[in-house]
Amino acid sequence: MPRDPRFDILFNPIRIGPVTAPNRFYQAPHCNGMGRMFPDSMIAMRGMKAEGGWGIVATEQCDFHPTGDVQPFTETRLWGDMDVPYLAGMVNAVHKHGSLAAIELVHNGHDTGNMYSREVPIGPMHRPVSWHNHPVQARAMDLSDIRAFRRWHRNAALRARQAGFDIVVVYAGHDGTMPSHFLSRHHNQRADEYGGCLENRMRLYRELLEDTLEAVGDTMGVVARFAVDEMMGPDGLEWENEGRDAIEMLAEMPDMWDVNVSDWPNDSKTSRFAPEGYQEDYIAFVKQVTSKPVAAVGRYTSPDTMVSAIRRGLVDIICAARPSIADPFLPNKIKEGRADDIRECIGCNICAAWNNLSAPIRCTQNPTMGEEWRKGWHPENIAPKASDAHVLIVGAGPAGLEAAHALGKRGYRVTLAEAGAQAGGRVSRESALPNLNAWARVRDYRLGQIAPMANVDLYLNSSLSAEQVLEFGADHVVLATGAAWRRDGVGRHIRTPVPGAEFPHALSPDDIMDGKLPQTGPVVVFDDDHYYMGSMMADLLAGEGYQVTLATPETCVSSWTEHTLEQGHIEKRLVDLGVEILPRHSVMSQGEGAVELVNLVTGERFNRQGFLLPVTMRLPNDSLYFALKDEPARLKAAGTKSMCRIGDCYGPATIAAAIYAGHRYARELDTCVDPDGVPFKTIRYDLELGA
Repeated sequence: MPRDPRFDILFNPIRIGPVTAPNRFYQAPHCNGMGRMFPDSMIAMRGMKAEGGWGIVATEQCDFHPTGDVQPFTETRLWGDMDVPYLAGMVNAVHKHGSLAAIELVHNGHDTGNMYSREVPIGPMHRPVSWHNHPVQARAMDLSDIRAFRRWHRNAALRARQAGFDIVVVYAGHDGTMPSHFLSRHHNQRADEYGGCLENRMRLYRELLEDTLEAVGDTMGVVARFAVDEMMGPDGLEWENEGRDAIEMLAEMPDMWDVNVSDWPNDSKTSRFAPEGYQEDYIAFVKQVTSKPVAAVGRYTSPDTMVSAIRRGLVDIICAARPSIADPFLPNKIKEGRADDIRECIGCNICAAWNNLSAPIRCTQNPTMGEEWRKGWHPENIAPKASDAHVLIVGAGPAGLEAAHALGKRGYRVTLAEAGAQAGGRVSRESALPNLNAWARVRDYRLGQIAPMANVDLYLNSSLSAEQVLEFGADHVVLATGAAWRRDGVGRHIRTPVPGAEFPHALSPDDIMDGKLPQTGPVVVFDDDHYYMGSMMADLLAGEGYQVTLATPETCVSSWTEHTLEQGHIEKRLVDLGVEILPRHSVMSQGEGAVELVNLVTGERFNRQGFLLPVTMRLPNDSLYFALKDEPARLKAAGTKSMCRIGDCYGPATIAAAIYAGHRYARELDTCVDPDGVPFKTIRYDLELGA
């Protein structure tokens, strides 16, 4: 299908100093939990982005000196020549597909505790280390330290050229780098030429740009990655004043500007708290003050929005991290006239969470992310069917839909039976919660892909009994029947049912999502899940006018969402809605119209009026599985060769886990899998041989 000519501008080459990008798609530097620890996986993932059409593919942040050691985070590293080979491997993987390779050099200043190197941290001032509240302090750099820092950065740029990179990114963003610490009045109260007025606080960043241009600028593009607003109000950099002034001071120095806001939770807001392109208001001025190309992120997934940002004079290049994770082939799909096939990012930040947990990245929309090398999974290609088997999938939630989609692509005959009137399972239910509408893309993408497949049939309102499954006689039966929330309070903290917590005195999130709201208030939400559902229940009920108390055994609400960069935004929203938050509290009992709570610190017990809504754990809907398992002879007689559970029916977890389970089932059908073996490659990049 020919490309829509409206999108031609996205494929115009653009000059960045001495190098030329083949199009306007820039995969922004993004962390991935692989880096130096799992370099084979990192290399294959970056290479896949280039294959998918991203004209510039960047590393994650690459720390360049032991005083900026980011352990336990698994980013890339360029401390010396010993780090060049695996980075050169990434460059080769990117160049193979005609894209430019960029490296983002970083020193995280007083953020880093140097847990591996054991070096004393450094920064503009004497300050406690911020990451993980390590019980160490960064020492204030003197002028000789600053000269050394500039030398380290310059040496790293030279090593980057040795590795073959085309672009070096000089990084002053996200309130997490040495230049940004020097720039910020919040961090820098020095009295010398590196403190005080904006020009002095900008001095180090100016020098780093000058040093880098002098060292490698004849052959490499030099990009300034810069946060124009610290989102602190007058206590920090604001784009209307110092942010704009800073850009104007250095306007023509770098070969390209990559602009955003600080810190990371503001730059990478989830779709729950920010729409596509929300940073445009902050960065719109940049092209007015520089003639150099400008790039900016915005979780852009729509080609129309991308073209609009360029046509309106906001940017020259579309910069993306999360959309490139959800669909590494996004540029090529636009180029080939297949925009409807884009796997759009839902903005859930599961990708950020796994990196923050120092684990290889994953994605809700893209189950192949992080598996490109380990399992050899390609996001667009899948092996053809190995038999003429007919597969019956029971349940059209995320696991069932993905299994049907991938099996259909392989060419298998698939029947997908859904008990409800709508496909999507938990995705359909949860995307109807406040501000989670983007999550419906998980369902809609897969339904859109399945719709034209003649070999895949979807039947709604089709609840199947064990007898009906046996009568169907499929070669393979897959149960993706999901899970249900408990009402009795059992979970991490409470191990036996809460006295009195039986229906109708206690509700479940499923009840609320089914529209079974309490006839009267108030409501006590007990959150022992610690992800999004507890806060979503409080959010929804408060929005309906109920008086809501949220109690949690943790020290803050939705504690796990610190990994998805949402915790602060969630807590502020609940406070603004008038929700009472009780950290370090648990539930003792549910009485008639009242919930007994206990302060886990003091032991004090007290009552709150209302219904109990526990958000603790889910139980698999696996009765059909066990009913069939008890009929092995009849399964065999029906010609069924295999029967299994996938997704929440097997092990309740995230939507991303359910999608992965469905995809894995489809990949492994009719293949030889050693049940006792490791199901992926585990060797690492050989630094000596460059293997």
